[in-house]
Amino acid sequence: MEQLIATAGLGKRYGKTDRVKDLDLAVPEGAVYGFLGPNGAGKSTTLKMILGLVRPTAGTIDVFGRRMCSRNRLSILKDVGSLIESPSYYGHLTGEENLRVIQTLRSVPRQEVDRVLKIVRLEKQKDKKAEHYSLGMKQRLGLACALLGNPRLLILDEPTNGLDPAGIQEMRELICSLPKQYGMTVVVSSHLLSEMEQIATFVGIIREGELVFQDSMKALYEKSSISIAVRTMNNALAAELLHGLGLAVRRDEDYLLLPELSDEQVARCADELQKNRVGLVRIEERRKSLEDIFLELTGKAVSL
Repeated sequence: MEQLIATAGLGKRYGKTDRVKDLDLAVPEGAVYGFLGPNGAGKSTTLKMILGLVRPTAGTIDVFGRRMCSRNRLSILKDVGSLIESPSYYGHLTGEENLRVIQTLRSVPRQEVDRVLKIVRLEKQKDKKAEHYSLGMKQRLGLACALLGNPRLLILDEPTNGLDPAGIQEMRELICSLPKQYGMTVVVSSHLLSEMEQIATFVGIIREGELVFQDSMKALYEKSSISIAVRTMNNALAAELLHGLGLAVRRDEDYLLLPELSDEQVARCADELQKNRVGLVRIEERRKSLEDIFLELTGKAVSL
């Protein structure tokens, strides 16, 4: 699978502080790549370096298989659309007029404006002044600007920030439709795991400027290990008995934690406890949530 973005040892230092350090991103073609991390982890700085808005201190950036440099930056970025931080627009112009300005600057066909208005579902509000748009409509207008010219790669920095639940759902549906309907690869940064869980096919997690996880969303789910929690009337004796069955036993408050077991093994544990008159109060299966995994990887209690 071709990597549309590949960085090697990418870094950015401000003074004596490393904002991004030794970052090796790999964004597969056709993916919705969720770039996750707490606020201040270095997500926006990384995306700005990929877009040539910030000069890296170290490392390399390849986009579409081409090494990014000052000489070829503009030719590469012709196939890249982006929405970084809040969208920019002229409030006194209509939505369509705003898009006409960008269409002219980017030298794309005029029919592109009608196409992107339809994609972001703003065709009925195209004659309304942008200053009278809701926050969700402004976000969609910014996305429409980024979609002009049908880019191969779309980079979105926190696109659901400040949106109400309806606006978040609308933006989520739009992002999910882009790879399937238009063959785009989308990179979306967020500090909200719950959002990425619903749209991303690949994920990269950054902590204090360093990449701590990068793989498919399926691989992240597989880190969500299963354990068996047992609560008894005598946990000390129960732990001895279960250990005697060759099981690794850990304590968690009022419970004993066992590794994932088959139904037959669980039944054997229950028989052993009953045979030794240890009152069995509860047996339950536990799975580590994605939120728990995210917190372990980032080391911070952040918005999920």
